[in-house]
Amino acid sequence: MAQHDPWLLTPGPLTTSMTVKQAMLHDWGSRDAGFVAINTHMRKRLVDLIGGGKDFTTVPMQGSGTFAVEAMLGGFVGPKDKLLILINGAYGKRMAKICEYYKRATAVLEWPEDQPVDPAKVREALAADQAITHVAVVHCETTSGILNPIAEISKVVAEAGRKLLIDSMSAFGALPIDVNSVTFDAVAASSNKCIEGVPGLGFVLCRISALEKTKGNAMSLTLDLFEQWQNLEKTSQYRFTPPIHCIVAFDQALTEHEQEGGVAGRGGRYRNNHKILVDGMRALGFETLLPDRLQAPIIVTFHMPADPKFVFEQFYDGLKDRGFVIYPGKLTVADSFRIGCIGRIGETEMKAFLAAAKDVLNGLGVASGRPHNKAAE
Repeated sequence: MAQHDPWLLTPGPLTTSMTVKQAMLHDWGSRDAGFVAINTHMRKRLVDLIGGGKDFTTVPMQGSGTFAVEAMLGGFVGPKDKLLILINGAYGKRMAKICEYYKRATAVLEWPEDQPVDPAKVREALAADQAITHVAVVHCETTSGILNPIAEISKVVAEAGRKLLIDSMSAFGALPIDVNSVTFDAVAASSNKCIEGVPGLGFVLCRISALEKTKGNAMSLTLDLFEQWQNLEKTSQYRFTPPIHCIVAFDQALTEHEQEGGVAGRGGRYRNNHKILVDGMRALGFETLLPDRLQAPIIVTFHMPADPKFVFEQFYDGLKDRGFVIYPGKLTVADSFRIGCIGRIGETEMKAFLAAAKDVLNGLGVASGRPHNKAAE
């Protein structure tokens, strides 16, 4: 294990395959015909993943996933528009922060981090405020790991004649989001999540008819989604230097995604990882924050144990020494930590992690992972 890179049980960046890593071992010119062909291929493959056909296009954006989300909001929400932001975690709050910077009119509906967005409340809000033109929601809110009902939300938004924008950062490629079942104008994601590429590229899948109307909305040169799209369509080139090695690796990751069976195959492996993880952690006494019906198979939040001998930093370091990296908590509703189920990992790695977790707990003298609300039972 010490000779292997650590297994990243996080929501991304995450463990990648050797072949994805090897794809970065070559240099490409950003205007070279070979790289241009790879980039064009990558853009089409992403549209194919949502069944977008000729109605959608991929606009890649240099940077992390948040760059893509900011480009989406800054492009699709114009100065005369109003955005309703559905918040049940840190990434919904981040969208609100972006709109503050852009001085866009917003309204928010907020739920606790352990509760999903309620489509009925969205319907009421849209009926009460006719000024709202767009709605933004996070598909899988990795603050807790909760899955929001985007199909139901999209139906409510469409029936109200409004436009939906989706942050599908942690779900895209593993959980279905298809234009035939979810109506949206744009969805943002990135290279280093469920497609299992490396960090450096965000992208927005855009309904072309809606994207055409965004000209002049952007308040950032580098994050101007419309201009990025226009330049790619006219010249096949990026306006500014692209993360070439990341893009080539991402195209390789898309090939491996396809070979695994696409969204169904990738999501199936993650669901199996999730089951092994949750069953194993519960056997050690740990409790999940969310009930199974609300949990996405992306990242799982666990309550901190009640045992005073449990110190998260020591638990974290012990796992890292054994080759596993997990994630601290990000909740306000509970003291917690998170473990991811995504990346180039499977049954063998998940079972090895559980064995390592048990070993670390034994070393700390922690008899059970039971949280405070179960400590007296």
